Amino acid sequence: MTARPTPTRSRRPRHWHATIATAAVAALALTGCGGDSDGADDAAGDDGPVTLTLATFNQFGYDDLIPEFEASHPNITVEHKKAATSNEARDNFFTRLAAGSGMADVEAVEVDWLPEMLQYSDKLSDLTSDDVAGRWLDWKTAAATDGEGRLIGYGTDIGPEAICYRADLFEKAGLPSEREEVAAFFGDTWESYFEAGRKFKATSDVPFFDSIGATYQGMVNQVPAAYENPDDDTVTATDNPEVKAIYDQLVKAGIEDGLSAKLQQWGDDWTASFQKDGFATMLCPGWMLGVIEGNAEGVEGWDVANTFPGGGGNWGGSYLVVPDQSEHPEQARELAAWLTAPEQQIKAFKAVGTFPSQTEALDSPDLQSVNVEFFNGAPTGQILAERAKAVTVSPYKGAHYFAVNDAMQQALTRIEQGEDPTTSWDKWVAEVKSMG
Repeated sequence: MTARPTPTRSRRPRHWHATIATAAVAALALTGCGGDSDGADDAAGDDGPVTLTLATFNQFGYDDLIPEFEASHPNITVEHKKAATSNEARDNFFTRLAAGSGMADVEAVEVDWLPEMLQYSDKLSDLTSDDVAGRWLDWKTAAATDGEGRLIGYGTDIGPEAICYRADLFEKAGLPSEREEVAAFFGDTWESYFEAGRKFKATSDVPFFDSIGATYQGMVNQVPAAYENPDDDTVTATDNPEVKAIYDQLVKAGIEDGLSAKLQQWGDDWTASFQKDGFATMLCPGWMLGVIEGNAEGVEGWDVANTFPGGGGNWGGSYLVVPDQSEHPEQARELAAWLTAPEQQIKAFKAVGTFPSQTEALDSPDLQSVNVEFFNGAPTGQILAERAKAVTVSPYKGAHYFAVNDAMQQALTRIEQGEDPTTSWDKWVAEVKSMG
């Protein structure tokens, strides 16, 4: 599994969905896959009708935007190919990149496999342009810039994190329930958040959070280089004291103190738990709001606290890239630029909850005014904008990130299934060292 396993069974309302990552698969060997430069040259002067293919996954919020683009670009028709999961999109991307044909004119790439893609940035178009300079948060742009300084991807969404909680369960436990009071109750650190959980557990039979795996992801995303050395991409995960400290802290809080519901995200039990008071809080990147609303349909009491332990945190987000295989690179870049403009990304956020990565969008009154009735009318636009600006760490994720994090998620799952934490850690260490 990756940080966010395949969401094939979660229920979502019509206006929300998550752009989320899925289970890791073995990296594909890429051989001799140069782009079709002749087709690109021919397309540059083509003023006639053009059909572009756009490949995304899950839900990017583009269903209503594509007709709008076509209306303003009458010579361009867009065929939208939507994979069910990020995993499926990743398979398609690397298989067709290796084959040297079959890729879409514009491809969506999820942040957790972006580092793998950047190894082959010479097979993708440089999207650097004065037209989009300064459009995105600095760390969003930096992640999609290759070693030669080429901008390979245009940012779509990000996943700034807050804490979602059941206000009704807090009130029943005799604890603060208003979102400003709850934010103060949670405090500014992971230890203060877990201490709040211990106080909640003292007067409630409901577990405090859903799983240690999900909570781990929020914590490790605040570590600048958790698994690999940014200088040479060597795997350093097993020797990183920050990783071990997070692991031990979660064993103490989640297992020994009993704060975890031990429900692995996206599993049937996790999905069903939203209808059964399964847990009281969870980490809440922007895309998770729609997941909660869909799974907890008819349940009253969910709210959003404008806080996140340890400062800011980002979980998720994607990019649009233009492969060299495209026969219409200029029009493809135009489509990618239009879809990732602030105006369009705000519309996507309103439609499906994908939070914009554009600086202009974050300060837009149109975004700031978004409230979600399901979350007690919480000003989610304002909250998530503030949470996005609180992000100070853009963790390094190299080519090994996917596999190492997958192994860690399995180790944490084993603990919640009853395995001794030391044994599970040792298994993780052995597995990571076997990766070379």
